[in-house]
Parts: sequence; structure tokens; C-alpha cells
Amino acid sequence: MGKPLTRRGFLQRVSANALVAPSASVVSAATATAASTSTATVISDGWIRGKMTGAEALVDALILEGAGCVFGIPGAQENDLWDAMKQKGLPYLLTSNEGGAGAMADGYARSTGDVGVMAIIPGPGITNAQTWLGEALLDSTPIVCIAGDVDRGRDYKPFQVHAFPQAELLRPVTKEVLQVDRAADIPIATRHAFGLARGGEPGPVGVVIPYQLFAEIEKYNSPPPAAPMLPFDEVAFQRAMRMLRCHDRSVGIYAGLGCMESAPLLVELAEVLQAPVATSVSGKGVIPEHHPLAVGWGYGPQGTRTAQKTFKDVDLVLAIGVKYSEVSTASYAIPKHRYAIQVDSCADNLGKIIHPNVCVHADAGLFLSSALAEKKCLVRPCNHKLTKRIAKHRRAEERLNSKSYKTCCVDPMRFVQCLRARTTDDAMVFVDVTLTEHWSAEVFKARGPRTYFNPVDNQAMGWSIPAAMGAQRAFPGRQTVTITGDGCLMMNGFELATAAREGLAVKFFVLDDQGYQYMAKLQDAAFGRTTATVLAPIDYASLSQALGIQYVEIDTPGGLDEGIDTALCLEGPVLTRIRVDYGDRPVRWIKAAKGQYLSRLSTGQQLHIAKRVASRAFDMRPECND
Repeated sequence: MGKPLTRRGFLQRVSANALVAPSASVVSAATATAASTSTATVISDGWIRGKMTGAEALVDALILEGAGCVFGIPGAQENDLWDAMKQKGLPYLLTSNEGGAGAMADGYARSTGDVGVMAIIPGPGITNAQTWLGEALLDSTPIVCIAGDVDRGRDYKPFQVHAFPQAELLRPVTKEVLQVDRAADIPIATRHAFGLARGGEPGPVGVVIPYQLFAEIEKYNSPPPAAPMLPFDEVAFQRAMRMLRCHDRSVGIYAGLGCMESAPLLVELAEVLQAPVATSVSGKGVIPEHHPLAVGWGYGPQGTRTAQKTFKDVDLVLAIGVKYSEVSTASYAIPKHRYAIQVDSCADNLGKIIHPNVCVHADAGLFLSSALAEKKCLVRPCNHKLTKRIAKHRRAEERLNSKSYKTCCVDPMRFVQCLRARTTDDAMVFVDVTLTEHWSAEVFKARGPRTYFNPVDNQAMGWSIPAAMGAQRAFPGRQTVTITGDGCLMMNGFELATAAREGLAVKFFVLDDQGYQYMAKLQDAAFGRTTATVLAPIDYASLSQALGIQYVEIDTPGGLDEGIDTALCLEGPVLTRIRVDYGDRPVRWIKAAKGQYLSRLSTGQQLHIAKRVASRAFDMRPECND
């Protein structure tokens, strides 16, 4: 059963989420600017009326849906659209590659909580964007992808340029694809795409429009979309409440990205239940990590030690807006609890990995607000023993994480700790697919919602560079940094030229280990040697100069603090190269994932691996690790 999102309910939720939705002012400002300069017949009641081209109607739909910026690259099939955006004052940003457009739209969406928008050509535009749309799909990020298409109307001819089946290319990496066959349907399809992108579990939606429709003139009388229905299973909710009313069971909350828009409600429910809160990586910041009940990310062997130790004493896990994906659980290393409740806005996510006593198909905000309406029955006395125990675990973990490991260069864990100490509370940090992403999840303490970002379930290297730029475009006044690697830089490094051109003041911190050290760690553990993991050295100073951005270099532990301060103080985009060495610092995530992997092997497979590692350990012939 669903609940309609009425105007009153919407306003109540906006009020409740005021502290966690900084995007509202940004989007409103962009919308107001676009609307004030528009020459189209856009009616204040949300209708699109008047005689105009399909491209103009599309831009009006984007304005009404609150698009703050369109990321992409124009092409012959979409020039009418880009000209209409310029005519009507809808902000746009030219990227270096369509993949960059996808990641920028992703970063914009994650940082604002609203829909990111991209516009790309058919054929290579779509294939270049597939990886980044896939990241958005698996990480539940709302994006609307406007993709041009070849002429499929009366004048269709075979062998047109880019004549791939565009919709079929988009389907595997989107929630849904809307194919537009008539110019009259453009605004309706576009606005429907926004609803699909936001609804249920958010994700990317494609809108495929043959290029000739952009130039067609129609007389529009297009209504606004219907109010969305938010899922809420009342029967399952009441079953969950009966379990939570049992004060003999200690409760722990595991919160994911689905809670991000309702962070204050989540914190309040945790305080009512006196429940420790662990988050997924995508959920970091949903509770400030200095809160007395916050225990860090994960609650298994891959997460923080504080979370793992605290959740050992939990009887009932209340999981809200979290999927228990492979990456977030180190290959499903999930401790078993006797009681569990899982809440998710997508019914397909419920009960797939864990087996809860109750599955509640509900919007996280509705679940939390409805639970708090019954807090008289749920409230528990302050558990000072619990908060003291959490504080003790935190102190012990901080001591372990601050332990010095002998390295010839900079210890990545130490770098992340220094970066956290020197950035503002509302700074946005974009962490890339590196070995350091696991240490960062442990020690970079998120102090608020939508401040910590990581490509989790597609693990697309190079994501952080354009994603941070999309967020910086949305919030030009906020401190924005990346933690990326040299391998990741090779994937999307030329978007640094876009940052220079647009004046996007992202501070790009590149951990230079001259190799794919993440893979090297995994290979060495399994095979006793590494293969195809060594990268060529880069002249970062020359690269920065060529791309038009400022450069800072940190080579030694002694220069770490000063180097970070210098980079953060410089105006505009800055590339900072940090020469890192991992020493013998353990990686909890890899250890947990290795344990899970070995546990699934047959006895014969385990013996084969042991024999292989042993034989190579005693092989005296020189082995080249490349």
C-alpha cells in the first residue's frame, strides 16, 4: 500500500530535512534564473503551453523539474537542444568525454539529493557513458540521460551515422528507457523520467529522442506529472513496531543511502531506541560520526572495529535503506543476528541477502516519521554503559589507526587523517577506487549528510575526478576534495582541463604508488606474485601545467601537513601528487573478503591454492613482479 506525497506532506518533509538538503537553494536559484530568461510559454501552474520546437519544450520540462545544470557534449543530433538551452538560460557544462558527463551528473545528484542531468549523442556518446550510468544504477543515484537518436520517422534510411539501437544500449545501465516517437510527447516523457529517477530506489533513466523531433514545431498543452506515491506497507510496519517495542532486545541500526534525506529522523529514532548506528559506505554522514551512538561503517569484519565490537551485543538489527551489497559487506561477511527488520523503498531489495523476521516495503522517511509517532511505546532510558563502551572502542581504534608503519614515503592512512583534520565540517570528499578507499571509510569521519562519496557497487576507477566537479558546480562555495590514485587519474585525468576552464576549485589529491596496488595486494595473497600491476611514472608537474591547473607535491611524511594546507589555500583547481607507501598496514576489508572467498572453496581448491603459494615461496628463481 502506498501513501501519496501531498503538498502538505512534502512541506513537512522539507521542513524535517532542512538540515540535510542544502541542494534546495541551489536548484531553486538555477531554476529561477532559467525561468526568468526563458522565452517559452511556461505556465506557473506547472503546465507547458504554447507553440514551440521539441527542443524548446524539452528545455522547459527540464526547468520545471529543477535541473540546475546539464552535463554533456553537443553533436549533430542534439545541436537544436543545446541552442535551446542557451536561448532559455538553462545552465550547461561541456565535458571532455561523455563518461565525464555521466560522472559529473552523478556527483551533482549525490551532493544535492536531486536529479543529475546529462545530454549526449547517440552511438559513441552512449557507449562512452555506459560505465558511469552503470555506477549510478548500482549506487542508486538519480540521473536523467537525454540521448539523441538517428532519424526513425518517415524519412528513415539505413546506414545512418551512429545507427545503433540506442535504447537497447541504455537498458542494462538504467532503471528504464523511454523512447520518444512524437515531438508532442517530449515534455511528458522527460518529466516522467524525473519521477522514475527519483521514485522507489533512485537510479538513472534514459530518454531517447530522434534528432528530427528536436526541430519539429508543436502546439503544446502538457500537464504536470501526477504526485508520486511513496511506498508504505502498513501491516509490515506494525509487525516491525511490535518487535521494537520489546525492550528486552537491544537494537542496532544499520543505515544506508536510503536514509540520507531523513537523517535527523534517523538520529532521533536512534536516540529513542538507544541504538548504536552503523552505516554502509554510501550511508556515511547520515549520522554525524562524532555522535555518541555512531560506531562507523559496516558492522562485520570489514568495517570499523568499533562497529564490529558494538554490534556483537545487539539482539535486533534494524536495517534501513541498505542493500547489503557484495562490496559493502566484503563479499557478504555479515554477522548473523537472531532478529532483523529490513526496510527499503524497493521491494526487490528486501530479503535478498539477509533473512529478516520482517520486511517492510516503505520509504525510509515515512517509516522513520511513522515510528517516531509511536515513540512513547519505543523510548528507552539513556544507556550510559553503551555510550561509554562505544567511546572506549573508538579510542582504542584511533590508537590502532594512528600507529606508525614503516614507510619510505607517505602512509595513506596518515594522509586521510590529516586531510580530515584540515577540511571543513561540510567539505565534500570524493573517494576513488583505490586501496585507500577502505582506510578512508574507517578514518575520514563524515560530519553531516551528503559529504562523503564513493563509487561502491560498480567500482569504476576514475569516478571521483568528474564526480567532484559535478558537486563543485552545484556548490561552488564549498570545499571539495578527491582522494584518488594514479591509475584512476589515467582513466579520467583530462577532465582536469574542464575544471580549469570552468574554474571549478576542486582539490585533486592523487596517491601515487606507480601501480595498481589494490590488485597487487589481492594477487599476492592468492598467487604469491603480481601480474600486470606496474604503471609508468607520470610527470605530474608538466601534466598540471599542460592542463592549466596549479600543482603541489608531497614526497615525505614531514611535508604532509604543509602540503595539504598549501593545496587547500590555493584558488581554483589544484592537483596534489602524494608519493605513498603502504608498508605492512593491514586492510580489514581485504582480510574479510579473503576469508569469505576461501570459505566458499572446496577442500580440493583450497589445497591447490596452498600448494601453489608454498611452491612459489620456496622457488629460488628470480620472479619479476610486473
